[in-house]
Amino acid sequence: MKNVIPRVAAIHDMSGFGRCALTVIIPVLSTLGIQVCPMPTAIMSTHTGGFSDISFTDLTDSMDAYMNHWKKLNLRFDGIYSGFLGSADQIRIVSNFIDAFDNGDTLVVVDPVMGDDGVLYKTYNNEMQKKMRQLVSKAHIITPNMTEAAFLLENEYSEKPLAIEKAKSMLKDLSLMGPDTAVITGVMIEGKGYCNVGYSKKDDVFWLVKANLIPAHYPGTGDIYASVLTGDIIKGKTLPVAMAKATQFIYEAAKVTYSYSLPEREGVLLEKVLPLLNNEDSGSYEKLT
Repeated sequence: MKNVIPRVAAIHDMSGFGRCALTVIIPVLSTLGIQVCPMPTAIMSTHTGGFSDISFTDLTDSMDAYMNHWKKLNLRFDGIYSGFLGSADQIRIVSNFIDAFDNGDTLVVVDPVMGDDGVLYKTYNNEMQKKMRQLVSKAHIITPNMTEAAFLLENEYSEKPLAIEKAKSMLKDLSLMGPDTAVITGVMIEGKGYCNVGYSKKDDVFWLVKANLIPAHYPGTGDIYASVLTGDIIKGKTLPVAMAKATQFIYEAAKVTYSYSLPEREGVLLEKVLPLLNNEDSGSYEKLT
């Protein structure tokens, strides 16, 4: 039976303070009219960006039982959406979750949260990189940043602006790993500036959305971007429209937050901009030829 309200299983960590992961994913998808069923991978007092002495509870040992209960309930999901995973065992569990709940028309989104600025997170190791590549092969959509795209493809990371043809080549190579759609966020493109770029293997079409920059770095914006993209595509929006809306929403959230001069580690003032998700104007996009 089709769900009256689209339902997404969100497999992410939860931080009590600092807007990121489940604390932004739930309100964003809910505002878009989607039921979020969180499957927490860990609970932390804060996220790790700019905080110390963090309280951390690893929930790996409870995830299989959590999943098995949902199996017994015969839950049906319109989307499965995973983010930061803290161990190879968690990646295995998410892979099993996809096998159990992908019913053929379920949208599987993997945000391969592995690192940033050319560096892998300290929790990542060679085994996890290998298993993340395997998990990506089961996704319909992946949303790596430039660092993560380089590590997935086993390419050397560079901060130099990419030629458009190089960006297209990376997107196509990512899609060859399994997903129909690849989106790379935070790419400097020669002659274009800071952009998000995407590729649909099914249509063999590339898309580019220019992103306006705010002179601040807020944690959680990648989670928000992937959530808006996931929600809009589940609702039937096209890839470029969803990319443009997600890009525009991140800019508006960052712009409003920057005007208050708050500590960056608190994340964007999501509560002030959530109503913007209901705007029909999604921003502009460009088809790459």
